[in-house]
This record gives sequence, structure tokens and C-alpha cells, in this order.
Amino acid sequence: MSIEARIAELEVRQAFQDDTIQALNDVIVEQQRIFTRLEAQLEALAQRQNDLHNQFEETPNDPPPHY
Repeated sequence: MSIEARIAELEVRQAFQDDTIQALNDVIVEQQRIFTRLEAQLEALAQRQNDLHNQFEETPNDPPPHY
């Protein structure tokens, strides 16, 4: 194999690797967006659960009227 053919082969491989790296980077960026959104939703749900828990905890436990 001539040196020119080997260089051409390496350039083709590098081009494919560059495309693969860019595609992987795009996936990571999208996953980070999804992760950030899910993290905010989880925090909101935890706060809502805490609020509901506090709401029911503050209600006095009076005995039912038939006691």
C-alpha cells in the first residue's frame, strides 16, 4: 500500500471519527437537557409532596363524632 493510499485511508477514518464524535456529543447535550428538566420536575414533585404532608400533619386529629 502506497503512502498516499495510507494517508487517504487515515483521512477517511478521521472524518468518520469526527462525525461519530459530533453525533455522540449531540446525544450527550440532549440527554443533559432531559436530565435537567427531569431534575426540576422531581424537585417540584418533592416540594408538592412535602406541602401535602405538612397540610395533613397540621390538621388536628379530632375523634369522630360517634365517640
